[in-house]
Order: sequence, then C-alpha cells, then structure tokens
Amino acid sequence: MRAELNQGLIEFLKSSPTPFHATRSLAQRLQAAGYKALDEREPWQTEPGGRYYVTRNDSSIIAFRLGHRAPLDGGLRLVGAHTDSPCLRVKPQPELQRQGFFQLGVEVYGGALLAPWFDRDLSLAGRVTFREGGKVQSQLIDFELPIAIVPNLAIHLNREANQGWPINQQNELPPILAQLAGEERADFRALLADRLASEHGIAADAVLDYELSFYDTQSAAVIGLNQDFIAGARLDNLLSCYAGLQALLNAEGDESCVLVCTDHEEIGSCSACGADGPFLEQVLRRVLPDGDAFVRTIQKSLLVSADNAHGVHPNYADKHDANHGPKLNAGPVIKVNSNQRYATNSETAGFFRHLCLAEEVPVQSFVVRSDMGCGSTIGPITASQLGVRTVDIGLPTFAMHSIRELAGSHDLAHLVKVLGAFYASPELA
Repeated sequence: MRAELNQGLIEFLKSSPTPFHATRSLAQRLQAAGYKALDEREPWQTEPGGRYYVTRNDSSIIAFRLGHRAPLDGGLRLVGAHTDSPCLRVKPQPELQRQGFFQLGVEVYGGALLAPWFDRDLSLAGRVTFREGGKVQSQLIDFELPIAIVPNLAIHLNREANQGWPINQQNELPPILAQLAGEERADFRALLADRLASEHGIAADAVLDYELSFYDTQSAAVIGLNQDFIAGARLDNLLSCYAGLQALLNAEGDESCVLVCTDHEEIGSCSACGADGPFLEQVLRRVLPDGDAFVRTIQKSLLVSADNAHGVHPNYADKHDANHGPKLNAGPVIKVNSNQRYATNSETAGFFRHLCLAEEVPVQSFVVRSDMGCGSTIGPITASQLGVRTVDIGLPTFAMHSIRELAGSHDLAHLVKVLGAFYASPELA
C-alpha cells in the first residue's frame, strides 16, 4: 500500500503544476470514483448517499459524500487543505529583451525560497483566457517541456555568493526562454496562441489574459539509501490534498464527509475561492438545513486542517523547541499555538490522538520556539468563518516553500489511514 500511495502522489504532483491543474486532477479522480459535478450557477438536487463535488475559479474544490444518517444527527467530518504553492508568476506585460535574450518578467507568489529557483529546468502552466469566434473562453495549458531557466551568476563574478546575498526579485529572477537573432522581437501572447493551437486545437482570435506559473520539470521521486524520502515540488500542500482524496475515496462507513481544497492559502486565503472567503459556507448552506439547524450541525462537526509541518532538520535542530521536533517517518504532527495561529485545542487534539492510537498510527506534536514567530494555515481561518471545531495537523517536511521539498516516504500511508478512520468515525468528540 505504501509504495502504491507514494507512486500515486508522484503522478498527482506531475499532473498538478498549478492550482488549476491540481483542481482538475482532483475532479477527474472524484468523477472516476462516481462523484457528480455540481454547478454553482444551477439548482442542486442532492440526496442521502449521494457523492458530489463543486469547483470555483477552476482552482478550488469541495467534495462531499452524504451519509444516510442526517448530518444534523452526526455532524460533518471535514478535511481541509490548499492547492497553491509559492512560485514565479508571469506578469501581464512580461516581455524583456536584454543582451539578445528573450526573458519574462515574473512576480513572486507567496513566501518562496528564491535561491533554489536558479539553475532549474523550468516549464510554464496555468490558465489562459482568449476569444474564439467572438466568444470569451478559458483553457488550461501546460508547456510540459523545459522552456526556461534562471541561470546563476558565476562565483567568479560574485565572490560573496556563498556568504549569502539578497536576491533582487525584479532584476535577478526573470527566466531566459530564448536567444533572439538580430532585430527579432518576442511576442508572448502569440506564443500562447500557438500553444492553444498545438495543445488543444484552438484557433484563438486573441489571447486576452492569463494566470501562468513557472514550475520545475524534474519529477518527484522516492529517494534515499533505503527509499526513506519523497522529494518533489509542491508537497506543501498537494501532499495533504492527495491524502485527503485517498482517505475520502477509501473511507468505509456511512457518515457525511467533506474534502475542502482551496486556493490562495500562501497569500492569506482572502479571495472568493480561498478559505477566508464564502466558498465553503455557501456550499454547506446549500446542502444542510437552514438557520438554527445549520448552526447545530456545524457544532456537531469537526475539521481536520491538514498542512505540512516543519520536521526537525539535522543541520538546524536549534530552530526547534527541544521537546517538539517532529521527525520524518514518525507520523502526522498535531500543531499547537496558544495565540491561535493554529486552531487546535485540547479536545480536538485529544480526539485526533485517539484516532491515531486506535489505528496504530504514530503521532507527534509541534510547537514553535517561544522566541520565533509562528506560521498559520487554513485551520484558524475556517474555524473563525464557520465556528467549527478544528485540529491543525500535517506531515513533517524539510525545505518547505523550496522549489523541491522533502517528506518521509512512510508518512503518507500514516496520514491516509488516520484520515480514513476520521471519515468513518461514527462519533466525533
């Protein structure tokens, strides 16, 4: 099971270079498992035992399975994650021609580690909006092949390189795509029109706009002398999206279950399709009873907010509290912060720990050092939006927000197992 899950994650990561592609990949897997797509612009017909999913902005998705027992009786079992990762986004008028090279201006999305983006084989993917036959449409594209690179400056010209230096995002990050001859001029929108034609057979009258991100073409892989690790891009947080999906598809029992994978977490979640927006509440209000009954159902529910945790790095162990240094391959981590950067409390943590003990899944705790700031995730946001009880958890990871992150190859199976038990649990604490 472990090897199969890890290979499935690798394939999911490959098919999901952007939040748009991740949402499409999740939707395809849900549809193959019998889940029915719902359109927010149309009336909904749902019934006990039904399985459904809905997307918004092509980059966020909510899937739910309705049990035959009314949600008002048993509450909802919710698992939340996010589809976005830090990256380089192409600017609206990006063409740069310097020293005979064609480059694209980029904007840094989220809190990216920038140095690892140098000297990588990059491709480009995302959503393009165009006009065809007088009609405005959108289409996902993916160049797939390495078409760009951000070369480092040779150490001979920067003797301080290994001492650390600030990277100027405006000047140093534009990737190189080509070398131009003579007076040749680059037209990025024409390049996109050609890609629409070659990839999808679309003859666009005009490329109107786009949301495109560079990504590393190197495939994720199971690595290490004993195959102990998974290395790859976007583990934060597509690993949790994939684990939640597998748990939902495999869960036994007849409880009402929800998987929420939203965009824009890396920039605060404040958007129409982010966790700090109305998406989840609007979906739930269309499925659950109104008014007083809705609140009662939410108060009987529980959210497991799954987002990667910081594993204790052997070279930087002093960055952790000595008693709270999660190990790779030692199970999911319960994340705690007294200042509510995580929404975990003693009851929700206790229930998650109870599930882990019952399933013989190892479990760990994380508290940030008292002299360091603490990050956050969708847990506190969703808890404050819905008033739902929440536990923040995640799998320990190295190099979070790098272009290539590292997780334990045993931990995905641990997380899928305990999330499956959560979805199947007849009682919530």
